[in-house]
Amino acid sequence: MPIKILKTKKEYQQSLQRFEEIFQAKSGTPESDEADVLALLIEDYEEKHYIIAAPSPIEAIKYRMEQQGLTNKDLAEILGFKSRVSDIFKKNRKLNLGMIRKLYNALHIPLETLVKEY
Repeated sequence: MPIKILKTKKEYQQSLQRFEEIFQAKSGTPESDEADVLALLIEDYEEKHYIIAAPSPIEAIKYRMEQQGLTNKDLAEILGFKSRVSDIFKKNRKLNLGMIRKLYNALHIPLETLVKEY
């Protein structure tokens, strides 16, 4: 299979199939080198054609809470006020700088996600 920039879905699919065939090639072999290059080409194609939108701050908070098994009560302890949790989830209250800092430190949600408009 010729190594080149992937431009079509067919080339992408063929590259994925070839990558699966040579994925566990012994390091230092031509197949291993080919797998390394294919991985880069596949990643480049996916970044251009399969764009995943970043979540809203509310979606990110809910997702992280689910991951960590946290409840609204736990979030209230992080933010300091129980009423703010429901207001935030109902979108009646925006996150302020203090809340963003607390969420970043406690839940490790990226700042660029927390400061987005919603």
